[in-house]
Amino acid sequence: MRVHLTAPAAAAVRRGHPWVYRDGIADGGGHGSKRGEGKRGERGEGKRGERAHRGGAAASGDVVELSAEGAPFLGRGLWDADSAIAVRVFQRTQAPPLDERAIAERLERAFALRDGWFDGRDTTAYRLCNGEGDRVPSLVIDRYDRAAVIRLDGDMLAPWLDRLLPHLARALGARGVRSIGLRARASAAGEDADGKKLAHLHGPPLPDRLFVRETGIAMEVDLARGQKTGAFLDQRDNRARVRALAAGRRRVLNLFSYAGGFSVAAALGGAGRVTSVDSASAAHASAQRTFRENGVDPAAHEFVTADAFDFLEKARARGDRYDLIICDPPSFAPSERAKPRALGAYRRLHAAVARVLDRGGVLCAASCSSHITAEDFLATLDDATLERDDLRIRAIHGQPEDHPTLPAWWEGRYLKFVVLE
Repeated sequence: MRVHLTAPAAAAVRRGHPWVYRDGIADGGGHGSKRGEGKRGERGEGKRGERAHRGGAAASGDVVELSAEGAPFLGRGLWDADSAIAVRVFQRTQAPPLDERAIAERLERAFALRDGWFDGRDTTAYRLCNGEGDRVPSLVIDRYDRAAVIRLDGDMLAPWLDRLLPHLARALGARGVRSIGLRARASAAGEDADGKKLAHLHGPPLPDRLFVRETGIAMEVDLARGQKTGAFLDQRDNRARVRALAAGRRRVLNLFSYAGGFSVAAALGGAGRVTSVDSASAAHASAQRTFRENGVDPAAHEFVTADAFDFLEKARARGDRYDLIICDPPSFAPSERAKPRALGAYRRLHAAVARVLDRGGVLCAASCSSHITAEDFLATLDDATLERDDLRIRAIHGQPEDHPTLPAWWEGRYLKFVVLE
């Protein structure tokens, strides 16, 4: 099937942006809005199931060819019948055809890129395929020692999984991976009665939980019910940075602590006492098991089940002060529409954090939303917001090398980790 693009959408594809939004399709009156241009559109929003004159009767997973005025062939991609992203672009060349062999070769290149990066037993959890960043749009594969977990963004690759699975099993098996699972999408009705989000695809059954190693630190991962594919692997390098920053710190505060990755890193780095704050008590149980696995007594530290804003208000009233604070909230801006509200939430949060940060302390502030640019985020950490003028930016970091991105795909540069001192 051929899909004709508006001029702005075609220009985005030529630059290497891997998405064609539904409004970027010219057939039937596409107008080339910002979404069609591959700019700051609202991922996951738009008219669902809009097929007439914009892909005809195509089903999710169908191969489509892209064309535009003056360009009979722009590339090939896979159609998604229900997403605002109508096409994920896989190829810009006429040959080879887009089939399971071509996708399997892309995956093998992604795996081979990581070969040698994590030799030994120092790190056994990392990303094997970063979807668009590895030019395999929508497909994320994370390794947890001998297990691999797949997550799909959208529906277009779901019909391909059965055909790709033998290739995956062979390539991953050669690298010591024995079990493969599929993670249900957050919005999909894919959880069982126990809240498990993981389906078994290949090899021995996957455990609900397991320990992996990350830069030498043991870390419990909840494959069955945890966030993302089980853990936030994109913060690996930043956890190592927190471990180094914690040396000599008396009191460390980790807000939105989840499974305690930053907390145990700070404790192992030499922090006197680490306070972990999260609204989910089950996350603290996981964190405490991780502490014990690393030979750290969790009783020497504090685990608080509370809303972060409420905790900060009460901490200020008590006169509590911390000399290292890590603030890594969930995404406040899941869409462009939510951006103004998100920026307000970041400002309120950072202002509250600054009130309990001791003079001479270090603040590590993170954002995982692609709709919040680095400049947007830094504006929520300025002197006026923090109501103090003693902090400066020491460094700004993003995701690690196993989470590659593309020059034209700004959405892939989502993680901001700002260190102020």
